[in-house]
Amino acid sequence: MKQSGTILSFGSVFFFCKTSIVEHLGDTLNGNLTLKSLQSLRRHSSYVHDIIMQIKLFYKGFCDASCACIHRWKLNDSFITPRPGSRYSLMGGNLHIAHLNKQEDVGIYQCMASNSFGTIVSREASLHVAYLENFKTQRRSPVRVREGQGVVLLCGPPPHSGELSFTWIFNEHPSYVTQDTRRFVSQKTGNLYIAKVEPSDVGNYTCVVTNTVTKSSVEGPPTPLVLRVDGVMGEYEPKIEVQFPEVVPVAKSSTVKLECFALGNPVPTISWKKVDGASFTRKVDINKASGVLEIPYFQQEDAGMYECVAENSRGKNSVKGKLSYYAAPHFTEKPQDVQKTIDETLVWECKASGKPKPSYRWLKNGEPLDPMEDRVQVNNGVLTISSLNLADIGMFQCVAENKHGRIFTNAELRVVAIAPDFSQNLLKAQTLARQGGDVLIECKPRMSPRGMISWRKGKEALRESHRVMVLDNGSLRISNVSKSDAGMYTCVARNQFGVASSAGSLLVKDATVITSPAGHLDVTVGESIVLPCQVSHDPTLDLKFTWFFNEQLIHFGSHGAYFEKVAPQTLSTQSLISPIILSPPGPPVDCQVTKMTETTASLSWGPGTDNHSPILSYTIQARTPFSLGWQAVTTVPELLGGKQLSATVTDLSSWVDYEFRVLAINSIGTGEPSKPSKKARTKDTPRVSGGGGGRSELVITWEPVPEEMQSGPGFGYVVAFRPLGAQGWMQAAVTSPDASRYVFKNESIPPFSPYQVKVGVYNNKGEGPFSPVTTIYSAEEEPSRAPGRLRARSVLASEVEVTWKPLPWSNNRRRILGYEVKPTQQEAATVIRTAGNKTSVLIRDLEGSSTYYVCLRAYNSAGVGPQSNIVNVTTKKPPPSQAPVKIMWNTSNSKVILKWDQVHALENESEVTGYKVMYSQDKHSRPNVVETNNTSLELSLPVNQGYVIQIKPFSEGGEGISSRQITIPKIAGRTHSPSMARRLFESGCAIWIKLCVLLLPASVVQLFETRVAPITEYVILVPSIDKCTHSHLASVLCTSM
Repeated sequence: MKQSGTILSFGSVFFFCKTSIVEHLGDTLNGNLTLKSLQSLRRHSSYVHDIIMQIKLFYKGFCDASCACIHRWKLNDSFITPRPGSRYSLMGGNLHIAHLNKQEDVGIYQCMASNSFGTIVSREASLHVAYLENFKTQRRSPVRVREGQGVVLLCGPPPHSGELSFTWIFNEHPSYVTQDTRRFVSQKTGNLYIAKVEPSDVGNYTCVVTNTVTKSSVEGPPTPLVLRVDGVMGEYEPKIEVQFPEVVPVAKSSTVKLECFALGNPVPTISWKKVDGASFTRKVDINKASGVLEIPYFQQEDAGMYECVAENSRGKNSVKGKLSYYAAPHFTEKPQDVQKTIDETLVWECKASGKPKPSYRWLKNGEPLDPMEDRVQVNNGVLTISSLNLADIGMFQCVAENKHGRIFTNAELRVVAIAPDFSQNLLKAQTLARQGGDVLIECKPRMSPRGMISWRKGKEALRESHRVMVLDNGSLRISNVSKSDAGMYTCVARNQFGVASSAGSLLVKDATVITSPAGHLDVTVGESIVLPCQVSHDPTLDLKFTWFFNEQLIHFGSHGAYFEKVAPQTLSTQSLISPIILSPPGPPVDCQVTKMTETTASLSWGPGTDNHSPILSYTIQARTPFSLGWQAVTTVPELLGGKQLSATVTDLSSWVDYEFRVLAINSIGTGEPSKPSKKARTKDTPRVSGGGGGRSELVITWEPVPEEMQSGPGFGYVVAFRPLGAQGWMQAAVTSPDASRYVFKNESIPPFSPYQVKVGVYNNKGEGPFSPVTTIYSAEEEPSRAPGRLRARSVLASEVEVTWKPLPWSNNRRRILGYEVKPTQQEAATVIRTAGNKTSVLIRDLEGSSTYYVCLRAYNSAGVGPQSNIVNVTTKKPPPSQAPVKIMWNTSNSKVILKWDQVHALENESEVTGYKVMYSQDKHSRPNVVETNNTSLELSLPVNQGYVIQIKPFSEGGEGISSRQITIPKIAGRTHSPSMARRLFESGCAIWIKLCVLLLPASVVQLFETRVAPITEYVILVPSIDKCTHSHLASVLCTSM
């Protein structure tokens, strides 16, 4: 398989041979390198592409300063020899070609790198040139057809190289031909096909050809289309003019498009099907009025026979073609660098997938490996070299290839030769053996090739017998050891490169025997027991006791307080017992998910061991990729008894992977959990809605599936829709996993028509579920009428009420979602929107004494309708801008008497029609309001409470400005209350303060009068009187009026 690259022709080009790679960075590049034409060079004056070809090496420094490489290049299997003055030169292994020649430099390139480790070759790269010449013909003859006849307008692209795309201009730019059920532009031939010619088709047609590599375009000469005057073409059956080959090979994971279009009268309909009857997968996209069948991410299961059927009322025709699947080789197993010793055997396995099945061959140092020797075998990618020697050292490459591609992978073989060496593996200085037992003394020298091993006891050569044997690996084995076998043993190793030895002593001891008898004991969890261990042993040895629990080593001190060693003298009087322990249950078995819904999971399991105490109940836990470990879940039934072996888990989240486990409980406690169930996902599908959009559009929207829920690569959506009441579904594949919207546009879609829609999902592993079917509406038309009976009246100086007669809420083409009211004053305008079928709106925050012009439009999701007649309205004069002043108050018998001066409106203000008196118990509570037409008011208020009072005027223009707050102290029942009055003096203000002193049996009022200064605080203290029960302290602030 060759990849595509891009450079400019007639310029300079670099081929990079990269060999200083730190790690395995992947296989070398291999590709078709396409050159842009001279036209592109003129358009992009200084733009030059470099082409990189990498060689994959095996370890750091393959071509570093200490181990430089020699690079050579081949073109079409011939070595390129750079010479001074030639167009070819090497720069650090990179091939530089100056003044690129379109004829001489096109071909297959390959790089070879060599150093002291060996030689490796890169994959091949093919260099091509992309160009697009101009049309040679300047004029084309008119094409004459009858009305109703089908016609094919030929494009005839000029000489070119590289993939092309085609469009057609109708009459003049930018009027391009729009493809639909009647018109089709083939991207294979470039021709324009009109299934049935209509009078509106008459005109000049120009083919526009674009090179997708160079991005350059040329226009052909115009082709006139003329209607014949000798009659109208009658009806005839479809004639398929655009069809696909009988066999279409398709690469794995690529996108394939099949074209099919027919001429006919009436205009034929195009449909697609698989010959074997299988339905299309959801990723298959049928577009351009069924003229193109597109299959993205092509896989093995998509291969097969496809049929295109063209049909109208006069008959039908069909064509068939086979999509065959192929895949270039891809390595699944690669050889690794290895170091071996002389005479060892090398086995390297090389495996690759592909269709057809790849074949294998091996290279050594860039040349084919010669398998003529018996010790070199190559079998289906497996290389075996036996009896290795120093001549086998080198760089090896496995080549896997089929007709669709060739790939390389590399490995280095090193063969070492060394004299025997014990420095890393000395014999043990002392080896202990039990009398009557067996002993193994290992001898593992490092040497290559493998030599001879011999043994000595003391200074004498050791003789082998039925009891004393030297094993194949050189180790010494002695059976039925006796005291006489004790002594010094020496292992001697030799090969052609030298001799070495290592020695160690063998000590023979009496056997250690456990003498405690066995026994049994039933115990309960929580009890303490003592297990004895009495032994006889060699007195020269120190004993080490090791205990096992259920064949597992006990680490004393790391098991909490469960195990403790007891002094040996205590053990000597005990006997060995095996306890039967009552403990929590063992883990339940075979935990399975039997059914999943959006929010529930049905589980089943089997009982584990009860550990001598019956199981009383079970609990279930769950975990997800988003939870913090295992969490308890809600079940039905809520309580799971000891005999309950199934349950339903509820309150789960949709579209989430869950694992479940079960725990058993008995009277001793809760046991270990079961093994987790296999992951299971709760069901869910994208939530679908839609509607709105432009004319002739159906807009479908949904909530994208999060990345963590997509379960693998190749994720996409399948959008299915149909008119309400129709049988078959139309489908479209949306390959972007982030998409949330699909728009189907077709001139045949009626406005505001109900459609049933659903959205499914798929990935490389298969198809997922569809969402529930939802009904949405196609794009509606804008309102066609203006509202009537528009009226406007001023309510206040800042408010105007607008009323109108509503339009019908909906019909079969549009709805009325609300109205837009636009009040205009000079050039400023603010649009106010209402929702629903309202017939009035109150416009606020306007200016007083101002004229406004008001108009109205209905709106819906498609836009706004026509404007109503314009009406004008003048707002009322503003309310008075002056607040009430000279407010006086007095209290008597739970009443508050208020008086104030009349507020006079200015010339541009509306006259005062009354006053609002607002009172509350504090500044923060909601006030009570009393209206009056006078400048005085008497309020009856509850006693023993203080009040805050404000007064504001109002007029037909609205409410005026409030007075300052007046604070009235608590009103005591059946007494005189404090009162205060103010009057102006020439130089300040005077204040009277009545201080009421409670006397028995009557009250005496003392009046103090004084002249005070403005904005000054005075404190008046009433002295004690014989019959007073208490006195008052008053603080008064005199403020200037």
